[in-house]
Amino acid sequence: MAYEKILIVDDESNARISLAAILEKEGYSVKQAENGRKAIDLLKREHFHLILTDLKMPEVDGFEVLKQAKALSPGSSVIVLTAFVSVESAINAMKAGAYDYLSKPLNIEEVRLVIKKALNQMTLVEENRELKKQLKGKYKFENIIGTSSQMQKVYQLMTRVIETDSTILIQGESGTGKELVAKAIHYNSHRKNYPFVTINCAAIPKDLLENEFFGHVKGSYTGAFYNRAGKFEIADKGTIFLDEIGNMLPDLQAKLLRVLQEKEFERIGDSKKIKVDLRVISATNVNLEDLVAKSLFREDLFYRLNVISVTIPPLRERSDDIPLLANSFLKKFCAEMGKGEKRISNNAMELLSKYQWPGNVRELENTIERAVALADGRLISPKHLHPKIIDSIPPVEWHGINIPDSGIDLNYLIEDLEKNLISLALKKTSGIKTKAAELLHIKRTTLVEKLKKMGN
Repeated sequence: MAYEKILIVDDESNARISLAAILEKEGYSVKQAENGRKAIDLLKREHFHLILTDLKMPEVDGFEVLKQAKALSPGSSVIVLTAFVSVESAINAMKAGAYDYLSKPLNIEEVRLVIKKALNQMTLVEENRELKKQLKGKYKFENIIGTSSQMQKVYQLMTRVIETDSTILIQGESGTGKELVAKAIHYNSHRKNYPFVTINCAAIPKDLLENEFFGHVKGSYTGAFYNRAGKFEIADKGTIFLDEIGNMLPDLQAKLLRVLQEKEFERIGDSKKIKVDLRVISATNVNLEDLVAKSLFREDLFYRLNVISVTIPPLRERSDDIPLLANSFLKKFCAEMGKGEKRISNNAMELLSKYQWPGNVRELENTIERAVALADGRLISPKHLHPKIIDSIPPVEWHGINIPDSGIDLNYLIEDLEKNLISLALKKTSGIKTKAAELLHIKRTTLVEKLKKMGN
């Protein structure tokens, strides 16, 4: 059943009452006003999803109702009702913001259809507005976390380029957040209300990449059963993000260069030129200048793409940002998994800060997600981290150890000490468990049990 609120405004009582009865049977919540003044009073007190108003009424006419409805409730739809002789007036009302007009005498099936379409569009507009609000929040600059000097330089450069249309090349290792930077630039620019379209040049088979870029027309090749728009056409007025641009074949590089120069292209199998207005942001995890030197990437295209260069530093070069990122991911995954608040122990954070992170921010995010999933208590300790993170840190020097003001994770230190001493004993006895147990002054069975717990 429908639940939307509808206001019917008409000085002809029979027509108004009949229409209200029909719409109430459809499940709508309906209110009536016999003139424009009463309608405006209602609009000031209540929200209506849809207003159906006659245009020709004494004192306050439908144009004034439309004007006030748009001022008081911009998200509401207005449908005007008019006699056949007043179609020109109805068209003027649509120019003033009405969704549609219906001619009197009303055709009930047409009324049902137009109301349904108007309410559906209103829902889509609201959803689109909410989505844009969420995207703007998700891709705010401050969501690209980091206070290190390297990241401050990135922020400053991003701030300077958002309102330009210059082509941007984002460079950085895999997992550093190149796409996040590209989206932040787009959703903070004047193109934010238009599409952000991504093409991963490494993920699409090279023989299909041109089709993905430019689309095709029906019959252009076997299997082309219909016209298909390419990503460049879809991205018109917005931003196209070309990820892993270094994987592009030389012949397609030439076509991309032509698009950047001419701002137009052709679908495969078509001679018609399609003009586009868009911003190109590309990204690479390889050194394009090296590819240019090896004749694997066009030099003229490189300079076209590299008008503004943004380099994202690897995580190992900004270790000061690791605690900020780790705690941000911790909060995110605790909320997503419904695990309540958790804290990363000092020893675990020290391990995270010392690890080299070959997979960069993406690897850190996955590490925290795993830790949250494994931790039952309120503390993320070293045992919840991936073994490779722990194993990458040199063994602790135990003699003369001091307890810092921040404290220590005693259980982890004891486990780590035991693990190191058992390994040393086995190494000293060439792997003979009986002799190793004697060195450690424990029973052989105890040593075997401890090895099992260690996964050996």
